[in-house]
Amino acid sequence: MVNLVVAIPLMLLPVTIFCLLYLPSGHKLPRSAVPSPKNLTVILLTFDENHAPESPLSDTIFYSAQRRLQWDDFLAKPSPSGPSAAVAYTSFSYDGNSSLAHDTLKITLRLQVFFIKSASWVRPDAKNNYALAHEQLHFDITRLVVERFKQKLRQTALNRDDYDSIIQYQYLQSFREMNRLQYKFDQETNHGLNPAAQTRWRDKVNVGLKNNGVLPEELGIESIKF
Repeated sequence: MVNLVVAIPLMLLPVTIFCLLYLPSGHKLPRSAVPSPKNLTVILLTFDENHAPESPLSDTIFYSAQRRLQWDDFLAKPSPSGPSAAVAYTSFSYDGNSSLAHDTLKITLRLQVFFIKSASWVRPDAKNNYALAHEQLHFDITRLVVERFKQKLRQTALNRDDYDSIIQYQYLQSFREMNRLQYKFDQETNHGLNPAAQTRWRDKVNVGLKNNGVLPEELGIESIKF
C-alpha cells in the first residue's frame, strides 16, 4: 500500500481540503486460460467500467459525471487533533480477463474509479460549497488520470507473452502521475485558498476529461494558462 498524505494547517480550516489517496493492488490478468500459439499476431484491448447502481448502504461511490460529491458522503469521524480539515479517499483499480479466438487475443480491463465513504471525513467548520468543489476536483483528477492510463495502454505495444506485466507497469506509472497531479493541485491552489488558481485547475481538468485525458498544453491550447 502506498499512501500520499497532504497535510494542511489547522488555521486554514474554512476553505482547505485534505486529500489522502491509497493504492489498491493492481490485479494481474489470468494467464492460464490463454495459450501462446506461434501465429498469434493481433491483440485487441477493450475497456469496461464499473457503473454499479448507487446504494445508500454502499461504502463506495463510483465516479460519475452526474453524481457529484456531497458532504454527507464523508462518514468517518473527524480527527480531534492534527492540522487536517478533511480527509478524502479516492483511487482507481482494475481487473480483467483475456480470451483467444483464432489469431486474436482479446483483453478486457474493468476499471473502477472510486471514493470510500467510511475513510473520508470533514470537520463541521470546514463544510462550504467552495471547499466541496475543491474536493470534487480531487476526485475529477483521479478520473482524469484513468483516462490517461487508458490512452497510454492504447499507445503501448503489448507483448502477448507478458502483457499483464506491461499493464501493471503502466498502472503504477499512472498512479504515480495521479499523486503528482494531486500534490501539484493542492500546492498551486494553496489547498483551495487561491480561487483564481482553483478556477484554472477546474478548466484544465475539464478540458482533459472532454478530450480522453489529453491536457490543454498537450492539445496546444494557449488561451488557458496554468
